[in-house]
Amino acid sequence: MINGTFGSGKTSAANMLQSLISNSMIYDPEEIGYMLRNIINEETRFEEERTDDFQDLELWRILTVKTAHELMNKYKKHLIVPMTIYKADHFEYILNGFKSFDQDVFHFCLIASEDTIKKRIEERGDQFGTWYQTHTEAGLLAFRDSRFPEHIETDHIGTEEVVRLILNKTVKSNVWRV
Repeated sequence: MINGTFGSGKTSAANMLQSLISNSMIYDPEEIGYMLRNIINEETRFEEERTDDFQDLELWRILTVKTAHELMNKYKKHLIVPMTIYKADHFEYILNGFKSFDQDVFHFCLIASEDTIKKRIEERGDQFGTWYQTHTEAGLLAFRDSRFPEHIETDHIGTEEVVRLILNKTVKSNVWRV
Protein backbone atom coordinates (compact mmCIF):
# COMPACT_ATOMS: atom_id res chain seq x y z
CA MET A 1 0.00 0.00 0.00
CA ILE A 2 1.30 3.42 -0.96
CA ASN A 3 -0.74 5.89 1.03
CA GLY A 4 -0.59 9.66 1.27
CA THR A 5 -2.43 12.83 0.40
CA PHE A 6 -3.28 13.77 -3.15
CA GLY A 7 -0.13 15.04 -4.82
CA SER A 8 2.28 13.23 -2.50
CA GLY A 9 3.64 11.02 -5.31
CA LYS A 10 1.73 7.75 -4.85
CA THR A 11 0.78 7.13 -8.47
CA SER A 12 4.22 8.06 -9.81
CA ALA A 13 5.89 5.74 -7.30
CA ALA A 14 3.41 2.94 -8.02
CA ASN A 15 4.01 3.16 -11.77
CA MET A 16 7.77 3.06 -11.34
CA LEU A 17 7.57 0.19 -8.83
CA GLN A 18 5.36 -1.83 -11.16
CA SER A 19 8.01 -1.65 -13.86
CA LEU A 20 10.68 -2.85 -11.40
CA ILE A 21 8.87 -5.60 -9.49
CA SER A 22 8.38 -8.76 -11.48
CA ASN A 23 4.95 -10.35 -11.46
CA SER A 24 3.21 -7.22 -10.16
CA MET A 25 0.22 -5.10 -11.09
CA ILE A 26 -1.23 -1.79 -9.95
CA TYR A 27 -4.59 -1.99 -8.21
CA ASP A 28 -6.21 1.40 -7.65
CA PRO A 29 -9.29 1.17 -5.38
CA GLU A 30 -10.30 4.65 -6.53
CA GLU A 31 -11.71 2.95 -9.64
CA ILE A 32 -14.13 1.02 -7.43
CA GLY A 33 -15.17 4.31 -5.87
CA TYR A 34 -15.88 5.86 -9.26
CA MET A 35 -17.97 2.84 -10.22
CA LEU A 36 -19.99 2.95 -7.00
CA ARG A 37 -20.51 6.71 -7.28
CA ASN A 38 -22.10 6.06 -10.70
CA ILE A 39 -24.25 3.17 -9.49
CA ILE A 40 -25.47 4.29 -6.07
CA ASN A 41 -27.37 7.55 -6.26
CA GLU A 42 -27.59 9.94 -3.31
CA GLU A 43 -31.13 8.86 -2.35
CA THR A 44 -30.10 5.19 -2.14
CA ARG A 45 -27.14 5.84 0.16
CA PHE A 46 -27.45 5.53 3.90
CA GLU A 47 -27.29 8.81 5.82
CA GLU A 48 -23.65 8.28 6.91
CA GLU A 49 -22.70 7.57 3.28
CA ARG A 50 -24.01 10.92 1.97
CA THR A 51 -20.67 12.68 1.86
CA ASP A 52 -18.32 13.91 -0.86
CA ASP A 53 -16.04 10.89 -0.26
CA PHE A 54 -16.88 7.52 -1.81
CA GLN A 55 -14.70 5.89 0.86
CA ASP A 56 -17.62 6.54 3.23
CA LEU A 57 -19.61 3.96 1.26
CA GLU A 58 -19.37 0.74 3.24
CA LEU A 59 -19.56 -1.18 -0.02
CA TRP A 60 -16.38 0.59 -1.22
CA ARG A 61 -14.39 -0.84 1.69
CA ILE A 62 -15.85 -4.30 1.25
CA LEU A 63 -15.24 -4.38 -2.51
CA THR A 64 -11.74 -2.92 -2.16
CA VAL A 65 -10.68 -5.86 -0.01
CA LYS A 66 -12.62 -8.51 -1.94
CA THR A 67 -11.34 -7.28 -5.30
CA ALA A 68 -7.74 -7.32 -4.07
CA HIS A 69 -8.21 -10.88 -2.83
CA GLU A 70 -9.75 -12.00 -6.11
CA LEU A 71 -7.04 -10.30 -8.18
CA MET A 72 -4.32 -12.09 -6.22
CA ASN A 73 -6.11 -15.44 -6.42
CA LYS A 74 -6.83 -15.19 -10.14
CA TYR A 75 -3.64 -13.60 -11.48
CA LYS A 76 -1.10 -14.59 -8.79
CA LYS A 77 0.53 -11.16 -8.89
CA HIS A 78 1.86 -8.79 -6.26
CA LEU A 79 -0.47 -5.83 -5.89
CA ILE A 80 0.81 -2.28 -5.71
CA VAL A 81 -1.99 -0.22 -4.20
CA PRO A 82 -1.79 3.58 -4.40
CA MET A 83 -4.54 5.19 -2.34
CA THR A 84 -5.33 8.10 -0.09
CA ILE A 85 -6.93 6.63 2.99
CA TYR A 86 -6.62 8.46 6.28
CA LYS A 87 -9.87 7.86 8.17
CA ALA A 88 -8.89 5.48 10.96
CA ASP A 89 -11.72 2.96 10.71
CA HIS A 90 -11.54 2.83 6.90
CA PHE A 91 -7.76 2.39 6.98
CA GLU A 92 -7.92 -0.37 9.61
CA TYR A 93 -10.62 -2.21 7.66
CA ILE A 94 -8.60 -2.14 4.42
CA LEU A 95 -5.24 -2.97 6.01
CA ASN A 96 -6.63 -5.81 8.12
CA GLY A 97 -8.62 -7.06 5.14
CA PHE A 98 -5.47 -7.22 3.01
CA LYS A 99 -3.56 -8.93 5.82
CA SER A 100 -6.29 -11.58 6.10
CA PHE A 101 -5.21 -13.08 2.76
CA ASP A 102 -1.63 -11.80 2.33
CA GLN A 103 0.92 -12.05 5.11
CA ASP A 104 3.33 -9.75 3.22
CA VAL A 105 1.43 -6.46 3.31
CA PHE A 106 3.58 -3.34 3.42
CA HIS A 107 2.22 0.12 4.05
CA PHE A 108 4.07 3.32 3.17
CA CYS A 109 2.75 6.80 3.81
CA LEU A 110 4.10 9.49 1.50
CA ILE A 111 4.18 12.87 3.21
CA ALA A 112 4.65 16.34 1.74
CA SER A 113 3.92 19.86 2.92
CA GLU A 114 0.66 21.52 1.94
CA ASP A 115 2.60 23.96 -0.25
CA THR A 116 4.28 21.10 -2.14
CA ILE A 117 0.97 19.28 -2.53
CA LYS A 118 -0.77 22.42 -3.81
CA LYS A 119 2.03 23.01 -6.33
CA ARG A 120 1.94 19.40 -7.60
CA ILE A 121 -1.85 19.35 -7.94
CA GLU A 122 -1.82 22.60 -9.88
CA GLU A 123 1.09 21.42 -12.08
CA ARG A 124 -0.99 18.45 -13.18
CA GLY A 125 -3.80 20.82 -14.23
CA ASP A 126 -6.17 20.56 -11.26
CA GLN A 127 -7.25 23.43 -9.05
CA PHE A 128 -6.34 23.24 -5.38
CA GLY A 129 -9.87 24.22 -4.40
CA THR A 130 -11.87 23.68 -1.24
CA TRP A 131 -12.25 19.92 -1.73
CA TYR A 132 -8.51 19.32 -2.16
CA GLN A 133 -7.64 21.71 0.66
CA THR A 134 -10.07 20.10 3.11
CA HIS A 135 -8.92 16.56 2.33
CA THR A 136 -5.25 17.55 2.28
CA GLU A 137 -5.47 19.19 5.68
CA ALA A 138 -7.37 16.22 7.14
CA GLY A 139 -4.88 13.76 5.63
CA LEU A 140 -1.80 15.65 6.82
CA LEU A 141 -3.21 15.74 10.34
CA ALA A 142 -4.28 12.08 10.33
CA PHE A 143 -1.03 10.76 8.88
CA ARG A 144 0.80 11.94 12.01
CA ASP A 145 -1.01 9.18 13.92
CA SER A 146 0.98 6.11 14.98
CA ARG A 147 -1.11 3.83 12.75
CA PHE A 148 0.86 5.34 9.84
CA PRO A 149 4.42 4.68 11.04
CA GLU A 150 6.28 4.25 7.75
CA HIS A 151 6.60 7.82 6.45
CA ILE A 152 8.54 8.88 3.39
CA GLU A 153 8.94 12.65 3.12
CA THR A 154 8.61 13.58 -0.57
CA ASP A 155 9.04 17.38 -0.49
CA HIS A 156 12.68 17.28 -1.56
CA ILE A 157 13.13 13.87 -3.18
CA GLY A 158 12.08 12.53 -6.54
CA THR A 159 10.13 9.45 -7.47
CA GLU A 160 13.31 7.42 -8.00
CA GLU A 161 14.37 8.02 -4.39
CA VAL A 162 10.89 7.19 -3.07
CA VAL A 163 10.96 3.92 -5.00
CA ARG A 164 14.47 3.13 -3.77
CA LEU A 165 13.35 3.61 -0.16
CA ILE A 166 10.31 1.37 -0.68
CA LEU A 167 12.36 -1.32 -2.41
CA ASN A 168 15.01 -1.25 0.32
CA LYS A 169 12.36 -2.01 2.93
CA THR A 170 10.45 -4.62 0.96
CA VAL A 171 13.09 -6.59 -0.95
CA LYS A 172 14.64 -7.68 2.35
CA SER A 173 11.54 -9.78 2.94
CA ASN A 174 12.23 -11.85 -0.21
CA VAL A 175 8.64 -11.37 -1.26
CA TRP A 176 9.55 -10.61 -4.86
CA ARG A 177 12.38 -10.36 -7.31
CA VAL A 178 13.38 -6.97 -8.66
